[in-house]
Amino acid sequence: MNICGCLVHVAPGSVQGAQDAINRVNGAEVHAATDDGRLVVVVEDTDERLASETIMDLHHVPGVISLSLTYHHFEDLTEARAHDPASHQT
Repeated sequence: MNICGCLVHVAPGSVQGAQDAINRVNGAEVHAATDDGRLVVVVEDTDERLASETIMDLHHVPGVISLSLTYHHFEDLTEARAHDPASHQT
């Protein structure tokens, strides 16, 4: 599991269009937006793409001025399940 939190700055007048475009991207979701063009976006790995690839693509969304990675969490789900007592129930 790979989860990335990003702060995206969008040009004035482009907030809604950029937000809609980002929400259409598989593995990306806008969680908050401000009137001055800042978006809080969460990006996750999907079966088709790594989160890092999706983040690179988000730089090309019309209206996006900049995108900064502000949070990153990686967890090997196979390893996490091996250490979870609930996953060993019979």
